[in-house]
Amino acid sequence: MNTPTLHATTIIGLRHNGNIAIGGDGQVTVGTTMMKQHSNKIRKLHNNSVLVGFAGTAADAFSLVDRFEEKLEQFQGQLVRASVELAKLWRTDKYLRQLEALLAVLDKEHALVISGTGDVIEPDDGIVAVGSGGSYALAAARMLVKHTKLNAQEIVRESLETAADICIYTNKNFHIEEL
Repeated sequence: MNTPTLHATTIIGLRHNGNIAIGGDGQVTVGTTMMKQHSNKIRKLHNNSVLVGFAGTAADAFSLVDRFEEKLEQFQGQLVRASVELAKLWRTDKYLRQLEALLAVLDKEHALVISGTGDVIEPDDGIVAVGSGGSYALAAARMLVKHTKLNAQEIVRESLETAADICIYTNKNFHIEEL
């Protein structure tokens, strides 16, 4: 049996001028069919001090967010330590290894992308992007940071708008959170 190709979403997050924001679109696509238009793939965790966004299969992403939240509690909100421990678990656990998703996580000091291959990447510019439209949103965010006076939330919104105009797996039903 052929499993339908799953396409992710667009998640963009950044730290900018002392503010942190993350956003994602609401589209869920299976193969060539749009299944849902208003999904929320953004969460605030650990007493609203950490923002997380996820791209990939929904059940996998929810499972990983739950595990990430457990790691945040275990390591008292230390984002980098919790991320590294999640990546190690994700890579070595027989069940978790099968999960197909990416996480973008941010707090006041760090912006990270976590993958199931064991990667915990902290981009130099404090901008994280994952999902099908992630590259488009990332390019837009970099230019907006460089050439505008927009705040973090406005940059996230405009970057998502750009991705939605280009990526067929991204819609304009955005969820945005900020710290």
